[in-house]
Amino acid sequence: MSRGRLHGSVSTAALLTALALSSSCSGAVSVNEPEPDAPGRATCTELLAALPDQVLQSTRRPTEPGLWTRAWGDPPITLRCGVSPPPGLSPTSECLEVNGVGWFSEDAEGGVLFTTIGRAVFVEVGVPHQYAPEPSPLADLASAVSAHDPLLHPCR
Repeated sequence: MSRGRLHGSVSTAALLTALALSSSCSGAVSVNEPEPDAPGRATCTELLAALPDQVLQSTRRPTEPGLWTRAWGDPPITLRCGVSPPPGLSPTSECLEVNGVGWFSEDAEGGVLFTTIGRAVFVEVGVPHQYAPEPSPLADLASAVSAHDPLLHPCR
């Protein structure tokens, strides 16, 4: 079930290097940019605009390239909107529900990847182990997801 990385197609080694290079809270976080389809872009635009300035009391940081991504804190909690479905997701996958939003979780080196389930657009959140318990940031993000990404099937 593990994709072995915190962010999209970035390898774990590349991710850890990027985290080390961007560990200053003032610097931009390099995040692999997803490519949402046309309906996904509209949803992502609204969702990203509604995200909080702080997650777990960590301040938002700029991301590069930054069109469909956001980050908070140091080490960064990252969000990518419009990602592909996780390869390990199946109809029998376990679903973690946080404030009405279903999430599929995968262990990754350095943290956990969470991807929304049952929504029009897949939203991925990478949470480093330093924020344990790792699902904690999801509570801060759930209202934006619920308000701007329609629920199609709860926890599926």
